[in-house]
Amino acid sequence: MLAKLTAKNQLTLPKAVVGEFPGARYFEVKVEKGRIVLVPATVASLDATWAKLESLGIRESDVAGAVKWARRRKPAR
Repeated sequence: MLAKLTAKNQLTLPKAVVGEFPGARYFEVKVEKGRIVLVPATVASLDATWAKLESLGIRESDVAGAVKWARRRKPAR
């Protein structure tokens, strides 16, 4: 089967291939030995992400502080 790369770098995957992965909406893209490899990926919901952070003892204020820290201006050297 062939898939054509468009001018906008988009590929349309054949129905027969996509049909092998029902429910998959996102794919991780890798290059292995000169080949493009697509692997179905799961994307966690925002609620699941916050639940995971909570289970690790990380609060929303911790996240806000980390973002502020990461975005701070670094002094010129």
